[in-house]
Amino acid sequence: MSPEYVATSKDPGSDRTLEFGQGRFIFHEGDLGTEMFIIQEGQVEILQENPSGPRQLAVLDKGDFFGEMSILEELPRIAAARALSDVRIIMIDGTTFDSMLRANPEIGVRIMRKLSRRVREADLMLKQALKGDEPQLVEEPSVVVPVQPEVGRLVHIESETEYGVFADRSATIGRRDPVTGIQPGVDLTPIDPERSSSRRHAKIYLEDDQFFLVEDIGATNGTFLNDSRVRTGVPVEIHSGDTLRFGLVELRFQND
Repeated sequence: MSPEYVATSKDPGSDRTLEFGQGRFIFHEGDLGTEMFIIQEGQVEILQENPSGPRQLAVLDKGDFFGEMSILEELPRIAAARALSDVRIIMIDGTTFDSMLRANPEIGVRIMRKLSRRVREADLMLKQALKGDEPQLVEEPSVVVPVQPEVGRLVHIESETEYGVFADRSATIGRRDPVTGIQPGVDLTPIDPERSSSRRHAKIYLEDDQFFLVEDIGATNGTFLNDSRVRTGVPVEIHSGDTLRFGLVELRFQND
């Protein structure tokens, strides 16, 4: 891929596929913009200026999106985006954005989660400022230490990789999401190379000594219990030995 910026137009009025060489800025903080972008290939870092220099906010990969704030508000960009490697991205304008949300609701849900996280961060910083404390951003824990023993396991049928289920909290199932900063308790990223499961796909929780599975809002490619499709938002009982499928990823639930 050329180190220079390349714009490839398709049919008139359609989206454009853009290519950027490693180290090139896609946009700068403060730029005006009315488009968002989806990564087709490569990695993009999101940067924000600080008194000590640029601070990396996130590293985004294939399938991730960025620049959505400008398309929603038509305000200057609050951060910069730079290619960490040679990248190919799709530029989405307002008209296409509306159609995209209708066709793929998961993107809309992820945007809402990202905005919700920002509201929580702003609320915490405001409370800290009123108390005279040093403002701190909300950090999503990358590792959660269980306070209760493991009561169940999810076992990847193909690789036999095991994930614990604990009595004191629900097990969120999905893939790491650098866009929203959410880290699922059961991270399918290493065993889902096709990215068939959603970033936040489903969860398992324990209630009255019974386990339940519920598909999250916005999940795509389906959640299946013993080959039967699970309805979004409707909990179903699961038992030891049941086969659960999230997109193309199959796991066996065990609690014995």
